[in-house]
Amino acid sequence: MNTPAITPPKTADTQHPILDCLAQRWSPRAFAERPVEPDKLRQLFEAARWAASAFNEQPWRFVVATKDQPEPFARVLGCLVEANQSWAKHAPVLMINCVSEVFARNGKANRCTEHDLGLAMGNLSAQATALGLVVHQMAGIDQEKAKADLGIPSGFHAFSAVAIGYQGEASKLEEDWQRDAEAAERSRNAFDAFVFGGAFDQPTDLFRD
Repeated sequence: MNTPAITPPKTADTQHPILDCLAQRWSPRAFAERPVEPDKLRQLFEAARWAASAFNEQPWRFVVATKDQPEPFARVLGCLVEANQSWAKHAPVLMINCVSEVFARNGKANRCTEHDLGLAMGNLSAQATALGLVVHQMAGIDQEKAKADLGIPSGFHAFSAVAIGYQGEASKLEEDWQRDAEAAERSRNAFDAFVFGGAFDQPTDLFRD
């Protein structure tokens, strides 16, 4: 029996050495039908749990649904915009990322809350890559629908969504643009576009030989 070809991991062509779990992390839309083992999911959330956050508030909350629980999975899937639903429905794990709007310690607005969620998701994504999983994060959600359908309480809001699983065949994606994105080369801005020396837009000598 021929095994279907899986799109190979797109390891970053880095100019300086970085950890394998960072260089190998990317965001495919093609997911295999294989479920994610509960122990691996626990490791992902352990990694997220130890992310840094302002005043150690840990403002992130995750609403997780696995495909073996059809009703919760459909509820979470329904919070995604249509373009994301078309491919994310094949992922074995979906979740909505929520954040607290205020500090629990004093009730004041927390301007770091989404930054801190990003740190948690960075940890989770790196851990997933190390475990042979892939993660695709999405901004395209219906925040009001998520708040209503998932029972998100006052003081919190839905911020983003995530698909988690094992990488699948790009050829099975339904849209041409999805398959094209899967095959596209990875790229990033040059250092001089985002690393400055002493003042914004001022060149730095850091990357000069």
